[in-house]
Amino acid sequence: MKPIPKYIALLLVIIGFYACASTGTPDGGPYDEEPPKFVRATPVPNSTNNTSKKVTIEFDEFIKLENASEKVIISPPQNESPEVATSGKKVVVSFMDTLKSNTTYTIDFGDAIVDNNEGNPMGQFTYAFSTGNVIDTMEVSGTVLNAENLEPIKGIQVGLHKNLNDTAFTTIPFDRISRTDSRGKFTIRGVAPGKYRIYALMDGNQNYLFDSKTESVAWTDSLIVPSMEGAVRHDTIWNKIDTTRIDTIMEIHYTHFMPDDIMLRAFKEENFQQYLLKSERPQTYQFCLYFNAKADTLPTLTGIDFDEKKLLVEHNQRNDSIIYWINDTALCERDTLTFQLDYLITDSIGKLVPQRDTLSMLNKVPKERRMAMKEEEAKKKEKERKKNEKKTDQEAVTEEVQFLTINIDAPAELDLDRNIVLSFEEPLEKIDTAAIHMSHKVDSTWQDIPFIFRGDTVVPRRYEILADWKPGEEYKLNIDSLGFKGIYGLSTDKAEKTLKVKTLDAYGTLYLNIVGAGEHAIVQLLNGNDGVVRQQPVTDKQTCDFYFLQPSTKYYIRLFNDANNNGKWDTGDYTKKIQPEEVFYFPKVWEMKANFEFEETWNIHAVPLDRQKLDDIKKQKPDETKKIKDRNKERAKKLGREQ
Repeated sequence: MKPIPKYIALLLVIIGFYACASTGTPDGGPYDEEPPKFVRATPVPNSTNNTSKKVTIEFDEFIKLENASEKVIISPPQNESPEVATSGKKVVVSFMDTLKSNTTYTIDFGDAIVDNNEGNPMGQFTYAFSTGNVIDTMEVSGTVLNAENLEPIKGIQVGLHKNLNDTAFTTIPFDRISRTDSRGKFTIRGVAPGKYRIYALMDGNQNYLFDSKTESVAWTDSLIVPSMEGAVRHDTIWNKIDTTRIDTIMEIHYTHFMPDDIMLRAFKEENFQQYLLKSERPQTYQFCLYFNAKADTLPTLTGIDFDEKKLLVEHNQRNDSIIYWINDTALCERDTLTFQLDYLITDSIGKLVPQRDTLSMLNKVPKERRMAMKEEEAKKKEKERKKNEKKTDQEAVTEEVQFLTINIDAPAELDLDRNIVLSFEEPLEKIDTAAIHMSHKVDSTWQDIPFIFRGDTVVPRRYEILADWKPGEEYKLNIDSLGFKGIYGLSTDKAEKTLKVKTLDAYGTLYLNIVGAGEHAIVQLLNGNDGVVRQQPVTDKQTCDFYFLQPSTKYYIRLFNDANNNGKWDTGDYTKKIQPEEVFYFPKVWEMKANFEFEETWNIHAVPLDRQKLDDIKKQKPDETKKIKDRNKERAKKLGREQ
């Protein structure tokens, strides 16, 4: 045999080296997809007669707690929060308060426990012990919703009181406690047999008492009586090869704790405590006062360094927001206006008593600076005027006339249920209705028609023009110059708007037959932002119809039982044991079509409250459910491609 040439031998060595190197790339091995497992605890779970204030829970791998302050719930509530810490494979809970005798303590971790490396969640985990001879194991659960709009409330406390007296909620902490998740769901564990009252509380000062009108609250009128029974559920195991075929149906025996459908409707009580919230002078020609609550009367204002008769008062229906327009140009230029204000304020025992304050309203921009700005503006205009004069000697350059701004809401295509709206940036001194002309196009000529001009009873400086609009017809609005004059001397220029009223077949219609509504009920049509588009009462025949609905528009529906028949939704009152007015959502959305009619029968009690409001318009979205990361499948695919 001839010896192998050296260069061939070298080539074979290189090929062999690369062949060995390409057989596989080290990837660190399989990912850990196993969640942490409980190993042991001191004291042992569900132990009785425990006196230790320190709990150590051990797992089979290194762990960490995610959002412990939000997710870990310890019951009964503690005056001084226990310390909850992780140490390697352990969770250590140290109680600061003295342990109560004959009491079951529960530490509900929720899904806060995850492994340290991959974040695989352990799932719902609860630990319990008792300081007495018996450990209480019953549970009650349910949902907390915002009473006004059925939004799930996240993070609100839900507690039980063994003391059935109504004053317990305002004087002593809860006996057992839980907190809602992002779906508004709660479970109170470690409950003993007996009768309880249940409450929800957005506890601002963390004292487990309802002691502030700023805290959201809820309660049920009926007592809670915990119970339990044996139950069976069926779990389905699907075939691993053919995932459309069931492999096994397993019977799972478990304990069913009741009640598990408690519904709490939380609200903030209306705050009737009256006091001056804020005062400001946002513009040279006006200043504003804001009060904390509605009032029956307006405050009395007496000028100290000016005549208060030169003020024009503009207020809302609640009398808690007041604008004072300074109806004197010389007075507007004053840097400071000082006045005496007499009004009613709520004292420490809840009574309205007279209050007198001296207030000074300061101009945001000092007079010296305002004068300089005016001079600057005048120079700029003069420069522009001279520039225009040079362009042509033949054209006369006229000074620009200033007019009062009028905003006219009169779209080219007017909806049948709308009117023309005029609004102004300042109050009016004079309105000449003879300067307003409405005309209707008949054949090819314009004919004057009668109309109604009226002020808005809710929005200041807003007016409506109403006429007998006919579908598909054209109309014209003409306003003569000087028709409206503002309090600062400016008048409006002439204006013209031409519009055409939409035809009937441009709209959709919705007919509702209501089942289960109260004696006085109001139905609200909502947009995609849960905002009210319009509302109207349910008739004696339990019907409610909506006409002239815009095509290609999604509408949602809400109903509230107007218990006091005042035309608006009202909150509750814990002291008077008045629940908030009931609210219901139709669990369906309508996308309107032109020239199309929908008729629906709506039983407002057919679907549980927590499933009525559609996810489309919920602002409180549920947190994503934690899942074990399936990263080994990705790894297997990756390795398969490299082979």
